[in-house]
Amino acid sequence: MTLTSRNERARKACLRMMALACAAGSALLLAPGAARAEAASEAAASAMLEEVSDNAARLRMFLQAMPKGGDLHNHLGGSVYAEDFLEVAAQKGMCADVAITRIVAGPCGDDLKIARMATERPFVFARLVDALSTRGYQRGVGADEVSGHTQFFRSFDRFGAASAGENGRWLALARQSAERNGVSYLELMLDPPGLIDFVRGAGTAPLDEAGIAALYSADSAELAPLLDGYVGEVDRIEAEASARLSCEGKQADPACGVAVHYLTYALRGFSPRMVFRTLLGSFALAHRDPRFVGVNIVMPEDDPVALRDYGLHMAMFRFLEAKYPDVNVTMHAGELALGLVPPQDLADHIARAVASGARRIGHGTDIAYEDDAPETLARMARERIAVEVNLTSNAVILGVKGGEHPIALYRSMGVPVALSTDDEGVLRSDMTNEYRRAVTEQGLGYADLKELARASLEYSFVPGASLWREGRLGEAVSACSASRTAGRCKPFLASSEKARLQADLEDRFERFEHGLDRFNHPQGS
Repeated sequence: MTLTSRNERARKACLRMMALACAAGSALLLAPGAARAEAASEAAASAMLEEVSDNAARLRMFLQAMPKGGDLHNHLGGSVYAEDFLEVAAQKGMCADVAITRIVAGPCGDDLKIARMATERPFVFARLVDALSTRGYQRGVGADEVSGHTQFFRSFDRFGAASAGENGRWLALARQSAERNGVSYLELMLDPPGLIDFVRGAGTAPLDEAGIAALYSADSAELAPLLDGYVGEVDRIEAEASARLSCEGKQADPACGVAVHYLTYALRGFSPRMVFRTLLGSFALAHRDPRFVGVNIVMPEDDPVALRDYGLHMAMFRFLEAKYPDVNVTMHAGELALGLVPPQDLADHIARAVASGARRIGHGTDIAYEDDAPETLARMARERIAVEVNLTSNAVILGVKGGEHPIALYRSMGVPVALSTDDEGVLRSDMTNEYRRAVTEQGLGYADLKELARASLEYSFVPGASLWREGRLGEAVSACSASRTAGRCKPFLASSEKARLQADLEDRFERFEHGLDRFNHPQGS
């Protein structure tokens, strides 16, 4: 670390500590004992984070234990590590291809059998792990020269053969990772496997905005009798995950305590009729099944078809939002960077997503390049449209990190921000690593991180009223302003899943902040 960067960190630390001292002083003057204790414990946690921020190992230990609320941008299929895919592939008797780049079905020679490769050819096995994730790319040891963008997106095709029928296993692993990293709520992107069969029947005939209404009538009639089957598929996925975690037994895995909801999603790189079918299925399922709390749209935003049809996709969203006004919408938008696409393609994707009903934006990385960025930011702040920030993903896929990342811009303009993992398995990351990047690359302090954690639940699509008064994080509604455990707060929490998760997060913060001694090194040693 350079002297200049150290000085800048010291300056920011001083400013943060001054602010915390003022807050603590105000609490001492104006609030009863509980508020004074909370202000003091938060100040102590802030001081400790400052102390450990230049020591990678101590920083990781501190952040690993810190409560982090929710993960709102998590693709279930991408949350799985290559080693887990390979374990499944070995159990299924699958193989590596001759080039050691992907999982394929058997039969094959002994040298390509994944079951034997892990124990008999460990360095070849390591090459396969690199091929199925961004591990090799991030460490500079990739087998060929590719961008992080290419390596990331091609990984999915390479491990896909081992993934079929394994969503229950992946759900269990996702919940375990969340629990290990202090995440209490997951909003996972998941489509029932059967939905793709409905989508394949869409055909490739042309479609424009004028034809959406007629297509809706025809496709809705075909979809209606399929919805119960999709619900049943999710029932089975959840049942398998629960069984793997022993959630109904006496020795239940702690991950059973992680709350889960789902987002259905459309695939923006397909033909317009297929995109509409995935969107229609997504909206209809979210309307039908309360486990699904919203709809998204995925695949590379720079895909030529996705760029060509962006306006048509927004029209589809507007049409379906009118048909299903109870369904929440978040969109991958602005997951672009200068040089990845021509400058004109950076001009308005976030603005158009907001105008088309998005209540959250996934990534939002190119906001500073948009033509009407100040107006879009002001609207997002005014309407409390949050951004799901994925620091590792943006660094690896887009090359956008450090001071080039717009997280500071969003926060300075009052736009709500929540940290997310995106595809932690493919990216070889986890939620704690996202918080580490926020500290080391973005200069955030403990109070900032606490705000992001609170925001992750506030701007989740979990049903129910918020614990916080009019979105002011940390300021409880009147029913819970005096106590979260007594009086009118108890029936209020019983009536709201969101408020219960928020209250649980506050309890976790209290335990964390009052247990800081565990992070102190022994005196006199």
